[in-house]
Amino acid sequence: MSTLSDPPKQSFRLSMLIYDTRYRSATIQVVAMIGFLILVGWVISNTVQNLTDLGKEPSFSFLSEPAGYDINQRLLDYDNQDSHMRAALIGLLNTLLVAFLGCITATVLGVIIGVLRLSSNWLVARLMTVYVEMFRNVPVLLWIVFIMAIMIETLPAPSAFRGDNSDAAMHVMDSVALTNRGVYVPEPLFHNSLGNVSVFGDAAVRFDISLDLIAFLIVLGGSLFVSTKIRQWADAKQESTGLRPTIWHIRAAVVLLPSVLLLLVLGFHLGYPELKGFNFQGGTHMRNSLIALWLALSLYTAAFIAEIVRSGILAISQGQTEAAAALGLRPKRIMNLVILPQALRVIIPPLISNYLNLTKNSSLAIAVGYMDLTGTLMGITMNQTGRELETVMLGMLVYLTISLLISSFMNWYNNRVKLVER
Repeated sequence: MSTLSDPPKQSFRLSMLIYDTRYRSATIQVVAMIGFLILVGWVISNTVQNLTDLGKEPSFSFLSEPAGYDINQRLLDYDNQDSHMRAALIGLLNTLLVAFLGCITATVLGVIIGVLRLSSNWLVARLMTVYVEMFRNVPVLLWIVFIMAIMIETLPAPSAFRGDNSDAAMHVMDSVALTNRGVYVPEPLFHNSLGNVSVFGDAAVRFDISLDLIAFLIVLGGSLFVSTKIRQWADAKQESTGLRPTIWHIRAAVVLLPSVLLLLVLGFHLGYPELKGFNFQGGTHMRNSLIALWLALSLYTAAFIAEIVRSGILAISQGQTEAAAALGLRPKRIMNLVILPQALRVIIPPLISNYLNLTKNSSLAIAVGYMDLTGTLMGITMNQTGRELETVMLGMLVYLTISLLISSFMNWYNNRVKLVER
């Protein structure tokens, strides 16, 4: 009688890395990675050697040298004797400003236009179709230049506002001036200001943050937190009793009253622009380059977002609309409470790409003289210092970081709204 036993295990041999399917894929990946690293190392070494031969050893010491140029639109204090690093910081903030304003405006317009494209009104639906096809089929650079040209050629000069019989007049109770040099709007001021606090002692990256703004954001954040808790209480009440208490006025009071009281304590008032000499003084000056870039990017991106919203709505079953209508909900409430929340799961993934495209397209600001990161670090700074490799690498790193942060935030939000299977 014979017995069965397991075959003896073979000892590991180097040939198994190639011929054994258990190890072959890992071997190929390791070899490919080593080859890639060798190639990258050779490229870096060759680049450094070539730059050294040209007398341009890689160095970032130029960032501490005086910039020597002015920046017309800025969010922080800046002087032409500040360093190239601070100039790049001002350009970065200008890029983030345009990206932030553009993403918000494009989202609002895109949602509205996408919903209206599905309207039963033939004229409204066709007008929105014309908008979408017109904006998304013309390069965004042309829209930027076109809007800039309209503002320069059609808006009056500041001198037209002078005198009782002036050719131009201010708007919104004489508080807003639309000129060919930009838009002047009131600026927030405080009689009892808390002052500013400096973040980072280095002058190159110094931030002066308003304590008034910090206090306002803290109060507003606390109010929104309490408002959210009130909504959650109402949701729980509705789940248990079937009746939802009226809380909109309570939530509005919780959000508005603390902020209004804080502004009154700080002595909030508006500083209005006034014509003095050849230009307006006071208020907040939004240059034509900023407005043209903002509007062009927003209108262009909104056309793509509108199509994303439309496709997301069409992806929802018609039975959802019919069931909501059978419960007595009006079409507007059906769209807000039933269709759009479900469509978000389809809308958000492609929406991320449009936000990233808008942020990167802001680099076209140089066409209208708006000093963003491309115009400062990869423009004037590069031309003055001759450090093409260093400036371009820094610019690429900054844009990559911004894009990854936007993607991370949107992916986090997408995970929150996605359908959870049970």
